[in-house]
Amino acid sequence: MTKRAYQYRFYPTPEQAELLARTFGCVRSVYNRILRWRTDAFFKERQKVGYTQASARLTAIKKLPELAFLNEVCWVPLQQCLRHQQAAFKNFFEGRAKYPAFKKKRHR
Repeated sequence: MTKRAYQYRFYPTPEQAELLARTFGCVRSVYNRILRWRTDAFFKERQKVGYTQASARLTAIKKLPELAFLNEVCWVPLQQCLRHQQAAFKNFFEGRAKYPAFKKKRHR
């Protein structure tokens, strides 16, 4: 039996490309804000922040008037970035990875 692999390329419409760009921007913004909050909590108050506290913080962030654009995108990628961040911190504390880095706008 032979194994086969298929590659697919996604060509979004202009509307889809705009929605994807907005979603990726919101995910990056949330990731960086929560990472800054967790870093400050650890170094200033010696307090570890878990996923549930980060999720509650995301809910509070989404209610701020200057960050109302976070409500325009789907909530699933925003929650998923918190899960990825939690896994990054777990790997860091278990010695398998470096401290989680902030995400840049021009990162691939």
